[in-house]
Amino acid sequence: MLRFNEKVRAGLALAVMLGVGSIGLGQKASGPAEFSLRSIDGQTITSESLRGEVVVLAFGASWLPLSRTQLQSVKKLADEYSNRGVVVYWVSTESENTKSKNYASDAQLRGFVKKFSLSVTVLRDPDGVVSRKLNADELPSVVILDKQGNPVGEPIKGIDPEGNLAGQLAKKLDQIL
Repeated sequence: MLRFNEKVRAGLALAVMLGVGSIGLGQKASGPAEFSLRSIDGQTITSESLRGEVVVLAFGASWLPLSRTQLQSVKKLADEYSNRGVVVYWVSTESENTKSKNYASDAQLRGFVKKFSLSVTVLRDPDGVVSRKLNADELPSVVILDKQGNPVGEPIKGIDPEGNLAGQLAKKLDQIL
């Protein structure tokens, strides 16, 4: 039986072979999101600490080429909305278990951040608990939470064939700001 992180890799390999832009992993979100995630700098970010802010959680993995494309939109969005009360996070779904094929250390993720000039806080969801809870069942996926911590609509999943992820997110954000 494949573990979650191995399922992600197997799903990605199948998606690439089939020419599919995303991979499925999970279940449906409902009500306010309750979570606790650790940043690669050792801080703990909780859903409770984010109440009162609009939050964008961009789920991906450093080994996933689709996530690299997603990063450009995440950076653009963070730049455009940081002064409007929107907090943007990139959430790595990579394992913290050194024996996992999907392992990435905090140092490796910091290198990834530096390589792609990512200016947002990077959080870790190594077991995929938060991503599955929020119905972010494809990589990459982006979830927007309103000021009460409720998911806004369905997550934006997979690649954006038109390359306008920032535009899609901006429309959702403008509706709730």
